[in-house]
Amino acid sequence: MDFQTILFYAFAAVLVLSAIRVITAKNPVHAVLFLVLSFFSAAAIWMLLRAEFLAIVLVLVYVGAVMVLFLFVVMMLDIQIEKLRDGFWGYFPLAASIGVIIALEMAAVLLRGFWSPEQKPAGGVGHIGGTKELGKLIYTQYVYAFEIAAVILLVAIVAAVALTLRRRKDTKHFAPADAVKVKRADRIKLVKMTADSERAQANQASGNQAKSAEQASGEGSTK
Repeated sequence: MDFQTILFYAFAAVLVLSAIRVITAKNPVHAVLFLVLSFFSAAAIWMLLRAEFLAIVLVLVYVGAVMVLFLFVVMMLDIQIEKLRDGFWGYFPLAASIGVIIALEMAAVLLRGFWSPEQKPAGGVGHIGGTKELGKLIYTQYVYAFEIAAVILLVAIVAAVALTLRRRKDTKHFAPADAVKVKRADRIKLVKMTADSERAQANQASGNQAKSAEQASGEGSTK
């Protein structure tokens, strides 16, 4: 057993354990962190298989963007874990049956490779992780599938923006077109006001006049 095989089994063990902790962790934040660890382990295995581009894309896209976004969303949301666990056992039989079916399908595909280990890989498999070979496949053989996937993602982005773009009573909103049309004269309005010292003197003078009037009225009533 060489050093590369030892690394493969080590990364595979970390990947399996972290994947198990994703679904068994009680804290959602811990589950997201274990999912990040599982993605890193999968990227390391791809590096061992000389699929450097796929490994870097996995780290940059999923770990660096998607999973960090999931982590911040989970940390900001007030998730009631007790309410989520109430219906766990009700959905457990269906989830377990689907998991068993998926495991059997994967075993049926993978066991063929273990039964016939003398099969030789096709030509060019050693460079499957390179950007040149991947670009050739995407833009020649799978160009229509690539374009369809791009259109579906664009439609999903537009739909998400359209569903979340609504006016709420507790938030302030304005029309961007009206904001662009506003001129400088509409934004700034000069107002002439008296100084604070003059205003204070005027208030004091009016107060003194009111006091003198009250005193005069009091003297007149006593007479």
